[in-house]
Amino acid sequence: MPYLITNTWHLLNTITTPILLIIGLFAIQTSQAASFSQAKKQLAALYKGQHQTSFYCGCDFYYQGKKLKPDLNSCGYQVRKQKKRASRIEWEHVMPAWAFGHQRQCWIQGRRKACKKDPEFKIMEGDMHNLVPAIGEVNGDRSNYRFTQWNGTPTQYGQCDMVVDFKNKQVQPPNESKGVIARTYFYMADRYNLKLSKKEKRLFKIWDKQNPPSRWECQRNELIKQKQGNKNQFIKGC
Repeated sequence: MPYLITNTWHLLNTITTPILLIIGLFAIQTSQAASFSQAKKQLAALYKGQHQTSFYCGCDFYYQGKKLKPDLNSCGYQVRKQKKRASRIEWEHVMPAWAFGHQRQCWIQGRRKACKKDPEFKIMEGDMHNLVPAIGEVNGDRSNYRFTQWNGTPTQYGQCDMVVDFKNKQVQPPNESKGVIARTYFYMADRYNLKLSKKEKRLFKIWDKQNPPSRWECQRNELIKQKQGNKNQFIKGC
């Protein structure tokens, strides 16, 4: 009889352990924002009264009903080309949807539209750790270009130190944004098993070391944890 009980207990453990692991993974997923749209609404509420400043250019922004509007004079921003888009704040994916989407089968089949039906892509798209408020024109110009460093001179957006190289499809962000960008890429790659190039890893390690987390980055990490259920573990020293 003891032998039977011991083996029965072992069998139950063998069966229930994978089930518990599955339940744990499901809990992680369901703690995430259900969609990109919902994530943007939650972030708009999270930033309100906390840190109403655009990510790349440091422009103050204010709330006009459900719309977020930048105060371009507050940061010396000059419109490059798209005045209408420069007049609004948009939630930009630091790691663009192309970067995490094209590594999935759905993207090959029909790009972003096809991936809307992919549950994991939906979770990645709505991950608030990867979303920042940006001036719409800058968000549009950045597109899915890679971040890099070539000591370009920022002249495109007035006093905003963002440089977009349209010909070579690359972006040099302001120093204030580099550390956040690096830690966001590391987070996304780790959480969703995404690949970063050797060049990206080398550059982001430098940016991470040279630009430690600010007080707001640490606070934002905690606030997103309350909403989404998880932290960016690469934000350290807070």
